[in-house]
Amino acid sequence: MDYTTATIVATSLIFVLMIIGTPVFAALGLAGVVGIVMIENLDFVLNRLKSFSYHQTASYLLTVVPLFILMGAFAHHAGVGQKLFGVARKWVGHWPGGLAMASVLTSAGFAATSGSSVATAATVGSVAIPEMKKAGYDPRLSAGAVAAGGVLGVLIPPSVLLIFYAALTEVSAGKMLVAGVIPGLLTTLVFMAGIWVVSVRLEHKQAPVAKSPWGERLLSLGGAWQVFVLFFVVLGGIYLGFVTPTEAGAIGAFVAFLMLCFSHTARPSLGRSLYQSFRSSATTTVMIMMTIVGAGVFSYFLSLAQVPQAIASAVVEAPLHPMLIIGLLLLIYFPLGMFLDAFSMLVITLPIMFPTVVSLGFDPIWFGILAVKMCEIGLITPPVGLNVYVIAGIDRSTPLSQIFRGAWWFVIMEIITTLILFFFPVLVTWLPENMLGK
Repeated sequence: MDYTTATIVATSLIFVLMIIGTPVFAALGLAGVVGIVMIENLDFVLNRLKSFSYHQTASYLLTVVPLFILMGAFAHHAGVGQKLFGVARKWVGHWPGGLAMASVLTSAGFAATSGSSVATAATVGSVAIPEMKKAGYDPRLSAGAVAAGGVLGVLIPPSVLLIFYAALTEVSAGKMLVAGVIPGLLTTLVFMAGIWVVSVRLEHKQAPVAKSPWGERLLSLGGAWQVFVLFFVVLGGIYLGFVTPTEAGAIGAFVAFLMLCFSHTARPSLGRSLYQSFRSSATTTVMIMMTIVGAGVFSYFLSLAQVPQAIASAVVEAPLHPMLIIGLLLLIYFPLGMFLDAFSMLVITLPIMFPTVVSLGFDPIWFGILAVKMCEIGLITPPVGLNVYVIAGIDRSTPLSQIFRGAWWFVIMEIITTLILFFFPVLVTWLPENMLGK
């Protein structure tokens, strides 16, 4: 069968399998197998699959994935999220939409201890949403703010998705993590500004929150010491060249473990907290690895069908401005994010897009941050929108449709932030270029 027909059939099969409820990793893997059989034969597929899963996942760099996830689990059970919300509330709670802003700041802080978007949304949502309900916040704003704040978990280091991008493209993992700092802070500021606009212009009713004195605010920063310690240990160690990302993950997980062991709130149920931390880390890691394998099979099929080579050649030769080409490539993530998770999107698209980006002379670190930003949008858009479903599980009184409506305000804010990073690459590249340990 010719390559074009095989590609159309295999791609269509993905959506058919997903419609009937097949898990994403299985749909990608099965579609890839069918496509390879159409191009080659069944014996060829079976011969390649014997060692495929090992070669796809046996990467030293990927060992940091469970370490970052475990660090976030320990931090969650140590009560970091609750303490952060208390600090953020004292600083911005009295502003219009202040508690929603506090939830975003808490998400940003917790993201610095966890590489998971879903974990960030779940941790902050369980603390912030009840408080916003008591204050009379519009449920769309409260749920949407927490769902959107969770996406900071895939951008602010330590980010599992940034490590994943580095593993797929063989760029520096340390530089990728450091590059996420300024975009993460920029996203946080845009979210807070957007919340202010929504709260003021749409006149959301909310109970007033007392303004804390400056002395009380400054003293409250002591409650965020765990975040500062983990951020310095992990990112500071990488930036200064003291440790590699994998070593930083191990040290960070150990420090978070000590925090959990000495936490007064967690001590009565320490055994259960440790069990839940290890269990959630194992299940999340397995999910990521299965996605890598399934999407890797489909990616291998695309390579056999020479789809990446054909697209890269056509794009480079097209009479379009290089920046316009990059913009069009990034737009592909928008519809994909409605059906696929972030890991699947990167595995499928990078073999096609990355050669094009490199051949056009663009910085792969810059493109990686932009790609992750587009994956963030997929976390809060229907019908997949994992973060929205997490918040729906926490806030059962708010219909899913209302949570998605609230999240759409933040999709617009994400697009604005992505455009800023697109036209001002220095915001991404400045910190990596000035690392002491390159």
